[in-house]
Amino acid sequence: MAAYNDLNENVARVRSDIRDCLERSERAGNNVVLVAVTKTLPPEAVEAAVRVGLTDVGESRVQETASKRPAVKADCRWHLIGHLQKNKISKALKLYDMIQSIDSYELAAAIDARAGKPVEILLQVDSSGEETKFGIDPDDLRHVAEQIARLEKIRIKGLMTIGPLTDDRQRIRHSFRATRSLFDKLRDADIPNCDMKYLSMGMSGDYMIAVEEGSNMVRIGTALFGKRG
Repeated sequence: MAAYNDLNENVARVRSDIRDCLERSERAGNNVVLVAVTKTLPPEAVEAAVRVGLTDVGESRVQETASKRPAVKADCRWHLIGHLQKNKISKALKLYDMIQSIDSYELAAAIDARAGKPVEILLQVDSSGEETKFGIDPDDLRHVAEQIARLEKIRIKGLMTIGPLTDDRQRIRHSFRATRSLFDKLRDADIPNCDMKYLSMGMSGDYMIAVEEGSNMVRIGTALFGKRG
């Protein structure tokens, strides 16, 4: 397990960064869920993450998780953070505790039709406006959320976004701030079956900005495990 010797130290550093960001944003003491992104890494990475106290892991591809999860004996919550194709829904329902990447009513309805029990989801918002990003248009979010909330087996638990791919920190901050505003508006709307609990935004390169702007769930891979080979 030599490849993960630095994991405990890396986790401590990220958690320290998060505490500092919470203090700067006057949210000291609030909880931020740290999702360890283990995509492209072997089952041993998941086991190592759980050993150092991480209880949530994030994967991007259904097929990869299907081959990885049976080899993991540790108890953790599995999150799908990548785009879900409709032909992978049945398999995804067996693998994940939360699907963070619901970007349309049609996808949510297809999940609802196949699910045998309630499914926790996050609504993915396109806050960056980049063509390569999936997500619900911010102007359509309220309407789409109301539609999805009527589905029998879907449980909306918050929002997810991916920040813009740029070195412009102000642009990143603007994206996260806009998503926080959308989160607050949906929470205040008090839509039945729409429990706005998680605001999932921030990855290894921008998680500190995300936490400063209100994120309470971050998805961290490189800052924990190092660069992928």
